[in-house]
Amino acid sequence: MAIKQVTVVSVPVSDQDRARAFYVDKLGFELIREDASIPGFRWVQVAPKGAATSLTLVNWFDSMPAGSLQGLVFVADDLRAECERLAADGAEFEQLPEERPYGLEAVLRDPDGNRLVLQQG
Repeated sequence: MAIKQVTVVSVPVSDQDRARAFYVDKLGFELIREDASIPGFRWVQVAPKGAATSLTLVNWFDSMPAGSLQGLVFVADDLRAECERLAADGAEFEQLPEERPYGLEAVLRDPDGNRLVLQQG
């Protein structure tokens, strides 16, 4: 049996509520699951609409400090329009859309400094 897909990626954050607001309200992701049934442990899972891979916004791994994730890549159909929408909503870009040898790409950071790459899809 071979591995079939990536299902969840952990994104280290300092404040799950602030991160949830960024990914859901700014990026437009869906809230897949929010569960605090285990004392001291809150699961917050988000994903782009229809995506097979989701993100869990974690603050419980000592080895993953908030903001340490670099280069998580997302795809947008119209990257320039998406970047304009995000910038108008206050997203902070490290790099506005630029042509690269492999295509159009932009880079922004979430509220904790996790580096998110957006590419034209």
